[in-house]
Amino acid sequence: MKKYKFIFWDMDGTMANTYEGVKKCLEYALEPYGIHLEGEQEIRKFIGPPFRLSFRKYLGFEENQIEEAIARYRERYIPTGVYECELFEGIRETIQAFQEAGYIQVITSSKPEAQCRQILEKFNLISELDEVVGASHDGKIDTKMQVLREAFRRMEQQYADFSKEKTVLLGDTHYDADGAKEAGIDCIGVSYGFGTAEELLSAGAVAVYDDQKILREALL
Repeated sequence: MKKYKFIFWDMDGTMANTYEGVKKCLEYALEPYGIHLEGEQEIRKFIGPPFRLSFRKYLGFEENQIEEAIARYRERYIPTGVYECELFEGIRETIQAFQEAGYIQVITSSKPEAQCRQILEKFNLISELDEVVGASHDGKIDTKMQVLREAFRRMEQQYADFSKEKTVLLGDTHYDADGAKEAGIDCIGVSYGFGTAEELLSAGAVAVYDDQKILREALL
């Protein structure tokens, strides 16, 4: 395995299982439109990519509907839904092992940055990570590529030795692998989240691991 120094973490489906909170908030957001998502697979499609993309792609919403639905989603998510999540098994151990090994660890999520921080504070992980980069509420930073570009900017400001060559994104869906490829960095996938090993490898992930223990061993 190639030696990295900068570890970029995706949040939903990679670090935290956010399914329960997202499910309840999606149901709340879509209720006025009479839309009921059927089954776990239907809901999983909305976890990971920006809602501005998925509401248009899967529901055919127009711009005004998208913004209305996102605002309603946040009505429940920011005070309540954000906390309806759990860390995946082994995450805390991996973060601590990477920290001890000298890796720089950065959250790079399409979830709004403020909500990323809420989750990290819930699990007392905020101080163990070096930077948190997420989407902005105004949509100016929204896609994985835009988040990664902002992460590069911050890393270049903070670390003289930052380079894309020494950076890897850990993610669970093809959106992560696609974004990493577009940004010019490697992606390593995890198959326990909201995507599949097949989609990650097809999108260009250099490897996919089934659990944190195996991932940890590979990178250390």
